[in-house]
Amino acid sequence: MSKIAFVFSGQGAQAPGMGKELYECSAAAKAVFDLCDSIRPGTSQQCFNGTKEELTVTANTQPDMFAVEVAAAKALVEAGIVPDALAGFSLGEISALAFSGPVSLEDGFRLVCQRGQLMQDASNAVDSAMVAVVKLPPEKVEELAGQFDQVYPVNYNSPAQTVCAGLSASMEGFKAAVKEAGGRALPLKVSGAFHSPFMASAAEGLKQVLAPMTFGTPDYPLYSNVTALPYEEGQFQDLLSRQVVSPVRWQTIVENMIAAGVDTFIEVGPGKTLTGLIGKINSDVKTLNVEDAESLRHTIEEVKA
Repeated sequence: MSKIAFVFSGQGAQAPGMGKELYECSAAAKAVFDLCDSIRPGTSQQCFNGTKEELTVTANTQPDMFAVEVAAAKALVEAGIVPDALAGFSLGEISALAFSGPVSLEDGFRLVCQRGQLMQDASNAVDSAMVAVVKLPPEKVEELAGQFDQVYPVNYNSPAQTVCAGLSASMEGFKAAVKEAGGRALPLKVSGAFHSPFMASAAEGLKQVLAPMTFGTPDYPLYSNVTALPYEEGQFQDLLSRQVVSPVRWQTIVENMIAAGVDTFIEVGPGKTLTGLIGKINSDVKTLNVEDAESLRHTIEEVKA
């Protein structure tokens, strides 16, 4: 029997105007934006009318992306489409967490606001950058990164794409080494060296934020970026704080979902980054996305066909 996974986008997919059509065409999506605005006034307007530069500031990106992603997922549920499994890429994991029910949407949104600020503060403390390395296997990227001062593989995205984070001063040399090895290094639209040791202060801050929180059982299996396996009871505080200093095991997450029977992946949120990566991991599965009215309509038709 066919199984569906909702996958929630990560930072870098943000774009001006995101979520506006969902707000206008879905009552469930509008309710999500209204809730986010009640906690962080101006969130929906920042999504709909914010500049590219404004949306790239981590303290804005994370709550804004959360709003759009959860709105897209709720619009699907409103249309009668529910997932069998969930995963989110980096900040998308917080959106998936709130959608899946261990915490309320309100608490999930407050958490992502705090996470975004903590990661922004950690980013401001060091001159860092992230690049996506393509056309090289992960093992070669690890070898090259090890030759430079504080450059770390941080996102294992597909067999031919590994993202690295590191000191800006080391990145030019690293990019040249990647090119010499036959690969390409593409700068990412993010404001910090996420999922690297540079986020240690954010991880410590998140520990304190998460400690008093109570987590229930997810309504659907929710895969962890750290372990690439579904969360188990008692793991939320530990894994969510470790997540910001640990590599995202995206390829393994997707492979484990497929092994569990998932054959349709629906990316909820701006862009098609995750669907592109999933297609490179396994070209036999079906990929869809929901980011606006047309993609919502198309996805509903495809799933219900």
